[in-house]
Amino acid sequence: MPRGDKSAYTDKQKRQAEHIEEGYEDRGVPNEEAERRAWATVNKTSGGGKKSGSGRGHAENKEPEKKGSKKGGTASASRSAESRSESAKKAAATRKKNAAS
Repeated sequence: MPRGDKSAYTDKQKRQAEHIEEGYEDRGVPNEEAERRAWATVNKTSGGGKKSGSGRGHAENKEPEKKGSKKGGTASASRSAESRSESAKKAAATRKKNAAS
């Protein structure tokens, strides 16, 4: 089986990789990099291809899928309320200025 061959993966794993890849592309990651990351995530979750008995019977590791939600918001949460408010006011002023022009 040549490298990169996806025949050992189930339809569900292929759908998962497709969905993860779309998410990366929406965030501006180049196509090839998005595909690489998507398959890496599927492999980390399921332990690789599931067809023909390879890795069957093992529990899935959901940690890679949960990781994104845990990471989000930590930067702003560590800032003071005053600092966040100042940023919000600055952003509102910029939006107002851009709408006028």
